[in-house]
Amino acid sequence: MKNTIAERIADFLKNFPPFDRIDKADVLCISKEVSVYYFEKGKTVYAAGDQLQDKFYIIHKGAVILQKEVLSKSETVDHFDEGDVFGLRPLFAKENYNTSAITEEESILYGIPLSVFKPLIAQNKEIVSFLIESFASNTENPFSKELDNNVFQSDVNFGNKELYELQPVIYTKKVKTASPETSIKAIAMLMRKHHIGCVVIESNMIPLGIITNKDLRNKVITGEHGIDEKASEIMSSPVLCYPSNVSMSQAQIAMLKHNVGHLCITEDGTPNSKIIGILSQHDITMMRGSNPSVLMKAIKRSNSTKELKRIHKRIMVLLDGLMQQNIPLTQTSKIIFELYDASIKRIIERCIEKMGKEPPVKFAWMSLGSQGRKEQLLHTDQDNAIIFENVPSNELEKTRLYFLQLAKKVTKRLNIIGFDFCAADMMAKNPKWCLTLDEWKEQFSNWTTNTGDDEILLSSIFFDFDISFGDATLTNELADHVLKLTKDNDLFLAKLGASALRSASPLGFFRQFLVEPDGEHKDFFDLKKRALMPIVDAGRLLALRNQIKNINNTAERFEKMAELFPDDKEFYLSCSYTTKALLKFRTKQGLLHNDSGRFIELAALSKEEKLKLKRCFKTIARVQDYIKLKFNLNNFL
Repeated sequence: MKNTIAERIADFLKNFPPFDRIDKADVLCISKEVSVYYFEKGKTVYAAGDQLQDKFYIIHKGAVILQKEVLSKSETVDHFDEGDVFGLRPLFAKENYNTSAITEEESILYGIPLSVFKPLIAQNKEIVSFLIESFASNTENPFSKELDNNVFQSDVNFGNKELYELQPVIYTKKVKTASPETSIKAIAMLMRKHHIGCVVIESNMIPLGIITNKDLRNKVITGEHGIDEKASEIMSSPVLCYPSNVSMSQAQIAMLKHNVGHLCITEDGTPNSKIIGILSQHDITMMRGSNPSVLMKAIKRSNSTKELKRIHKRIMVLLDGLMQQNIPLTQTSKIIFELYDASIKRIIERCIEKMGKEPPVKFAWMSLGSQGRKEQLLHTDQDNAIIFENVPSNELEKTRLYFLQLAKKVTKRLNIIGFDFCAADMMAKNPKWCLTLDEWKEQFSNWTTNTGDDEILLSSIFFDFDISFGDATLTNELADHVLKLTKDNDLFLAKLGASALRSASPLGFFRQFLVEPDGEHKDFFDLKKRALMPIVDAGRLLALRNQIKNINNTAERFEKMAELFPDDKEFYLSCSYTTKALLKFRTKQGLLHNDSGRFIELAALSKEEKLKLKRCFKTIARVQDYIKLKFNLNNFL
């Protein structure tokens, strides 16, 4: 006799993480042991100090808040609604509960027994990782060192060609299929319509055979078979199948050994399970061509902007692969930064050649903003400037004209390869941002002494500069000047701090994401303005306050402060981890939607993705509170 209640519970659980990653049979097994609880509004599920229960909870209906006592007052730590899991402490800790769970409205909760749940997920690293993140997001420090040992760390080394060859392949997930009864003509029309080289012949998504361009050439065009015959007459069978984690070298060897150009990717790697993707020889070639060392050599050898543009398309393939393989963001950022930086260098070298004469004086090309911070993963807009050696006044404009002409050529080519022109014209081709060393020093002096809103905005862009080409002594001297200007400059730092707090907490009432109220992106979440900018601004402010030189990357700034101030190490590391997590999220969204990843459609996010963002937002709130206290900003707000 069927247990209909258990089936209903299982149907609900399968819609939410982590149960959406557990086999249906196992979810049903868990559901049979689930306890159902009804609570009126304001009732306590468990209290701080209580002994741990033998279960955790998922909300079927209603809402729950977590509270803790702070200076004899109850403070709400978190909110949960339908589909959220809470009460995970029994899974990861032995101490009693340190927060109280209280129903915020009439609620129905499912109690998930640990005795049944733990054995089923013990070997599933993905589920364990999700639960760790869920538990961490409910703690005071959601990025503690112990919880994040495996989240951002890896021993992958892309300088090693052999290791790169062992990375999982990137296969095509959108597979075109047909039944064995489909006509050969229909197969050919399908291939022509979608510009593809093969169609998998299947029954109930189980692969039976494959038809490729080669089959059409050898078996149909020769007259051996007619176009009205069935696909089953010319398909190659059986299909060579592999699992999704097949390595690049393994796939290449299999294709050579069996003299085939395609591999079918199935759920378990056999022809007896469902199709999940297709891998072609072209995909392997693209991946090999997107090896970082190959791309770097290609950039250095490039002799045209069109060639660099093609290379940058391959960099995007590489970036997509690194993100899909979950390579740590630290390594991904360094790889992509070096490739972008090499591209800038090569463009400047070629443009100097086109100028017909060498630069009249020493100069440096400065990358600003996200590229200056080594955080530009996607192709966004370009921010750059030129600093050149001081010259006599009678030679100044002639010298500046040379560099403006050079900058015009460089920015034009950067635009061609994928970096949009800056809408605010923060580029070296603008005379305002093509200055001598002394002019730049004067500019920074003005920003730090006569500080209004415009000066704060400009400071937030130009204070993150990094040399991409030229004489580093110029940028080093300017960096020393900036530190001298900001040392003990409490008024300027306070204004910079007040600006860093203008982006309110990304979460509004009852854990709702604050979205854009109107305009082109109405009802979308602005990830840059509401999440990335606050943490980036905080990193810059604290780096200036602590006179940290030549470290512009936000995560590395916080890591340096963790080193300098060991008593606050956990706090600073949490800020570093948050920066990486937000950059990774934006990059994935940008690759998914082929845009900058800035504006996020919340309805398209899963519960797990929202959880990860919420985890980051907690750290943002903490760092904003820290800045408010550290810089005594109540008078500025």
